[in-house]
Amino acid sequence: MSRLEPASEPETSQTLDRGIRALTALADSTSGLTVAQLAERVGAPRTAGYRLVATLEAHGLARRDADGRVHLGVGVLRLAARVHPLLRQAATPALRRLAEAVGATAHLTVAEGTDALAIAVVEPSWTDYHMAYRVGSRHRLALGAAGKAIILGRAASSNPASPPYTTSEGELQPGAHGIAAPIRDVPGLEASVGVVSFAPLDASKAGPRVIQAAAEVSAALR
Repeated sequence: MSRLEPASEPETSQTLDRGIRALTALADSTSGLTVAQLAERVGAPRTAGYRLVATLEAHGLARRDADGRVHLGVGVLRLAARVHPLLRQAATPALRRLAEAVGATAHLTVAEGTDALAIAVVEPSWTDYHMAYRVGSRHRLALGAAGKAIILGRAASSNPASPPYTTSEGELQPGAHGIAAPIRDVPGLEASVGVVSFAPLDASKAGPRVIQAAAEVSAALR
């Protein structure tokens, strides 16, 4: 009888791991970091920290100011711009099912700084009229169901008893009604799925549909 060997951990690249952790550390630091601070954050010697920063600078992912502090570079914006189409592609099937089931405009919204940004919108095909909601629409996170759902998702880890979705009425546009639920369990993504309508929405019916759609989007992104 042979003894089963324990499953081995997958091999990873220490250099790449340090690079990713360095970008995360820079993203979390609004005032930048010294090379020594950055090296300490990623668990590398200072000499390795200089090589790491030089490599990130070469790709536009980091920059050093006049004081030598390291900040994120504008190269990360190019990477971010390529993420939205991928999110849109993954979310569209679930948004289509949601829009058709509820008879309201469905949307995927992500956090961008202190704003909520709509990056995917699907309108129902069978309604006589529905609310137009443009991709690229932006509003404060604290207003509207979509933004409030993102805030709800942030708080859910510390408050498991928090409600599963949020609602709004006339906060962004007079007469508009919204329901949204946060996307959960996708590391690094702060987003929500929701519907918006001129007609009042029955939360007892639309709410579970929205939660289901958010779960479907989450599954498609993992």
